[in-house]
Amino acid sequence: MQKLNRNNIEVSDVLPIKIVQFGEGNFLRAFVEYAFQTLNNEVGFNAGIAVVQPIDKGMVSMLNDQDGLYTLFTKGLENGVAVEKKELITNIVSGIDPYLNFNDFLNLAREPELEFIISNTTEAGISFVEIDDFNMAPPSSFPAKLTRLLFERFTHFNGASDRGLTIIPCELINYNSDTLKQIILDYISLWNLSKEFNYWILNSCTFHNTLVDRIVPGYPRDQIEAYNKQLNYQDNLIVSAETFYLWVIEGDEALKKKLPFHKTNLDVKIVNDMQPFRTRKVRILNGAHTAMVPFSLLYGNETVKETVEEDFTGPFIRSLVFDEVIPTLEMEKEELNEFANAVFDRFRNPFIKHQLASIALNSISKFKVRVLPSLLMYHQIKGNLPIKMVFAFACLIRFYKGNYNGNVMPVNDDNDVVSEMALLWKLCSMNEIATKVLGKTQYWGQDLNEIEGLTNAITTSLEFIEEYGIEKGFLKLGQS
Repeated sequence: MQKLNRNNIEVSDVLPIKIVQFGEGNFLRAFVEYAFQTLNNEVGFNAGIAVVQPIDKGMVSMLNDQDGLYTLFTKGLENGVAVEKKELITNIVSGIDPYLNFNDFLNLAREPELEFIISNTTEAGISFVEIDDFNMAPPSSFPAKLTRLLFERFTHFNGASDRGLTIIPCELINYNSDTLKQIILDYISLWNLSKEFNYWILNSCTFHNTLVDRIVPGYPRDQIEAYNKQLNYQDNLIVSAETFYLWVIEGDEALKKKLPFHKTNLDVKIVNDMQPFRTRKVRILNGAHTAMVPFSLLYGNETVKETVEEDFTGPFIRSLVFDEVIPTLEMEKEELNEFANAVFDRFRNPFIKHQLASIALNSISKFKVRVLPSLLMYHQIKGNLPIKMVFAFACLIRFYKGNYNGNVMPVNDDNDVVSEMALLWKLCSMNEIATKVLGKTQYWGQDLNEIEGLTNAITTSLEFIEEYGIEKGFLKLGQS
């Protein structure tokens, strides 16, 4: 089988570098490259991407071996129907390792058609490293590398106001571009760079917070033979992803003109405020995940798909989302329902085996952020407690006992949390466990015993779980 490169595949177009992308991992290749290829194909955007390896060891050499080419396979459910697609991604024109070729990295700043900086360097990537120095080649952190690149551009074009860049980080932290912008300003201060450069950053560059949403399992090792059979070339960088796609970018009409995604069918939303979309994702998608994990594991399920398709756990989680979470959100109900239905399609994706145990990490802190706000808001709006979220909360507490019906539960949290919970289960009654856990302000940010009826409801749920099991215990709770 022939090697994948531009000569063998007859892909000769050399696109101008409009985008410098920090990061070359599976997610970016299945998300950003896919988006801009769509824009190129459907709108004639004509954007090439230069990929920068943000850490010392990465995949740039593998990308360059294939001339930046790779195959993206997307699989999922759309309106309940299984969909499979494959596409050769062709818009990466250069891969640069700044640790080996720092000058090549700086040369990117001089690209005349460069407009955008995009990144995904993990949640820890947007950080300030004080020991990073201007003269390091390169500095260690992504923001320090970016500051060097921006300064090079500022210098090369003599501070021209029309040579500023549009900076769109995709790291999974809230207010990602605001954080990045502040760190860049901190480096300008630390390195004693000019006031003019500081002004150029603030007035000629724009920074845009984002939300990204697509499951990208990555290199499909367990299905690689089946994928290879569909190709007439050897591809060492195959990436797989679900069909669902959402990119929310904070921006104005000027950004919409720069990035005309509205002329495509791709779900890229450029909005004034992305926080409602973030809240929607956190409360519905992440909230459903977090609520289902202890509940479903205690019931005996192993995967997300199994959970939403099982006769008891499926309707339970669906009702928790549609009847308890959605009424607490401020967006249009039709839009929320549409998003939630898409979420359940994603949960049922037959091509992704999502183990519950793999998403059990730090379940208490996740519950605080993803589920508890919905529970508290429901209580505030309705004046009573959401029974399914309460029961899921009780399951979370029971899960941390570490075993159930002779099965070891995959508890994965800080040692202090695990040992504290284990001790409570060893020494205390159900009411004491409920009271003490709900009273841990370090877990929840407040004493939850102050929520009317919650302590009794959790206590009763724990007692029913212990006496009747998950399904019968919940049904009993509904009758009490």
